[in-house]
Amino acid sequence: MQGNLTITEFGTSAEGRRADLYTISNGRGAEVKVTNYGGIVASIKVPDRRGKLGEVVLGFNSLHEYLGTHPCYGATIGRYANRIAKARFLLSNREYRLAANDGSNHLHGGCKGFDKVFWEADPILCGENSALRLRYLSVDCEEGYPGNLSVSVTFSLSEDNALKIDYAATTDETTVLNLTNHSYFNLTDGGSSDILDHELQIEADCYLPIDREALPVGAVREVAGTAFDFRRSTAIGLRIRDRDEQLLFGEGYNHTWVLREAEETPTHAATVCDPESGRTMELFTTEPGVQLFTANFPGDLFRGRDGAFCPSRGGFCLETQHYPDSPNHPEYPSTVLNPGKVYRQTTIYRFSV
Repeated sequence: MQGNLTITEFGTSAEGRRADLYTISNGRGAEVKVTNYGGIVASIKVPDRRGKLGEVVLGFNSLHEYLGTHPCYGATIGRYANRIAKARFLLSNREYRLAANDGSNHLHGGCKGFDKVFWEADPILCGENSALRLRYLSVDCEEGYPGNLSVSVTFSLSEDNALKIDYAATTDETTVLNLTNHSYFNLTDGGSSDILDHELQIEADCYLPIDREALPVGAVREVAGTAFDFRRSTAIGLRIRDRDEQLLFGEGYNHTWVLREAEETPTHAATVCDPESGRTMELFTTEPGVQLFTANFPGDLFRGRDGAFCPSRGGFCLETQHYPDSPNHPEYPSTVLNPGKVYRQTTIYRFSV
């Protein structure tokens, strides 16, 4: 134990690599569990309106389950979150070919992205409390990306129940980079029920329409008058079954919202409220976009804790990031990282009732 951080063994891979589970707590009883395998947020427990501590993310209780098939529960995603069309891009007049792991496209870093590697872990001091810093060296040509990329992700928990995730990276060769966390939230019960009654507000006037492969078509479309208008707090399920072409393409929400502000310090991006538990989650980020994904899977496809199947739309993701397929869209904010520059990104999930 180190201050408010405890370390327990989480399991061992077939190759003999050990995973640990790091529990960060605060004085109000909230706790966050992170494992060095995949940089995965395995658990977040915060109180409801009655003060009862409860799980609010989907996940597993053992490394063995995370080593199996799952939809990136809680994982750190890289080198590139979301999709890159045709698994290729041009950079400095050279074409780079990536792993095609989503049809003909590249998704979430490829066949073995950051969500499937072991990170080096360092408990550190963050103010008066301890935090967890994970480090990983992604070598040149890993999954097809150029440059040796040194990445760190730091997780800390404040006394006001805010989970802060700080990302940093440097490279020795020009590359592209887009990091995020892929937690599935369910503020009611951590994934036993659906999230259609959760009420969502997003600080965005526009979103990115997609094609049938969930790739952005390039245009930015206003949310006004559409099922994508969350400028006022609205139940996620209110319009999710509309016969809107975009909802059909995504089989629900699987789109990027263009945030109004992208600053060097985190600004408010979204708020989600659960009427049943009374829990509220506020999202702050330095990124220009946020991907809303409503876990549009069949109800018997993925299991969660204790082997139970997760219901369809049993969680929602709010993945702060740059836009999908940005390396192939020069009109989008750049995801290029050059030698001598430092990539930085901060995202905060703050819980209250």
